[in-house]
Amino acid sequence: MSRASQSPSQCDLEASVLSGLCVPEGVQKSLPPRLFYDDEGSRLFEAITALPEYYLTRTERGLLQKHADTIVAQARGDAPRLHLVELGAGIAEKTQILLEAAVRLQGSCLFLPIDVSSGALHEATRRLNEELPQVEVRPFLGRHDEALTALQDLGPRRLVCFIGSSLGNFEDAENVALLQRVASSLRPGGALLLGADRKKDPARLIPAYDDAQGITALFNKNVLVRLNREIGANFDVDAFQHQARFNDALSRIEMHLVSQGTQRVRFPSLDRSVMFSDGESIHTESSIKYDDARIDAIVSGGGFDREHSFIDDDGLFGLHLCRRR
Repeated sequence: MSRASQSPSQCDLEASVLSGLCVPEGVQKSLPPRLFYDDEGSRLFEAITALPEYYLTRTERGLLQKHADTIVAQARGDAPRLHLVELGAGIAEKTQILLEAAVRLQGSCLFLPIDVSSGALHEATRRLNEELPQVEVRPFLGRHDEALTALQDLGPRRLVCFIGSSLGNFEDAENVALLQRVASSLRPGGALLLGADRKKDPARLIPAYDDAQGITALFNKNVLVRLNREIGANFDVDAFQHQARFNDALSRIEMHLVSQGTQRVRFPSLDRSVMFSDGESIHTESSIKYDDARIDAIVSGGGFDREHSFIDDDGLFGLHLCRRR
């Protein structure tokens, strides 16, 4: 799970249904993870990050607390100032650790948080204005592609943060394409900080995506609530069960919504119906787990070089500082 996903319009919601659910019999039904992040989904995700099973946020925060000064100094290099950008910023709680390091190093900085939740951006801006007034916050509500052009106004040396294992939601080719767009928005020497979950025992992974309190189940089912509310679908939300699976061949956790019985769902705005057989699932998200070779292939294909990696003592999670060629 991540905060990197991009908010769809109603047309995009309908297009996602057409391409992901209106598929031939036997084809895996799916919805893109960007549909998670309405305001309620964003709130549920923040609750997930505090769960005891969800080691990712806790471990990444620990790495930032330990290495933020080094990361910021190394990213700035010999430039007079460094400014920060975050893709899928949410409430920017972890990124505040880097901003505090930037203030220690250079007194002030600009911060461009990019997100699709106006509520999350409002909270991030309010908190940073109150707790870190040396940072000028320029929130950007919208999609990554729309926001990347705004990077040109942030000065010559920028650190783009793509953390929270957000890249794990996308296929490698999609990540390469995204990093190429990021690289094209940066001057040579610009920096990228990637957070990536590492390969590990599925017994450790699955509870992180299927917690005992059921918060992740609510987060997953919220996509059906959203489709009901925004495009008039008639999902019986209780007739779908959250399920987390580990796909060993693809080195990823998959989240599914599994139909409990045979049912038909109507989409009036599309004049379509979709049939679900008992046990059939909607694949809503993948979260890939990486080794260093796979990270290097993505980073290099995107136009960056991996300069330094920060790994926790248990080898659970990695922060990778990369440099635009």
